[in-house]
Amino acid sequence: MAKVLIVDDSLTEIHILRGMLEKHGFECIDAESGEQGIEKARSEKPDVILMDIVMPGLNGFQTTRQLTRDAETKDIPIIIVSTKSQETDKVWGLRQGAKDYLTKPVTETDLVAKIQSVLPG
Repeated sequence: MAKVLIVDDSLTEIHILRGMLEKHGFECIDAESGEQGIEKARSEKPDVILMDIVMPGLNGFQTTRQLTRDAETKDIPIIIVSTKSQETDKVWGLRQGAKDYLTKPVTETDLVAKIQSVLPG
């Protein structure tokens, strides 16, 4: 099954997302900052990345932009998963290179469907 990198500074949020995904057979790895997310994306080569926006250091928009411009990670689809629900946030997130945008709290059905929609093949 697909490997998912969860980038979120909230351990609770990582735990919730991991719980939803592992039930469906996804392998989960996590990072607690944008910087750690970039390192793990390069070293682990996940099939998809779930990206929070509000984090200390590099925020999710900056991290997404760096990953989508890096030759090593540009082909990994990123789905932003954030409490920021303004249309401008969604538009900006997609402009940074994200493939999709989900607003927290996410439902298991939506999360799994979005991940499957961005996976190749």
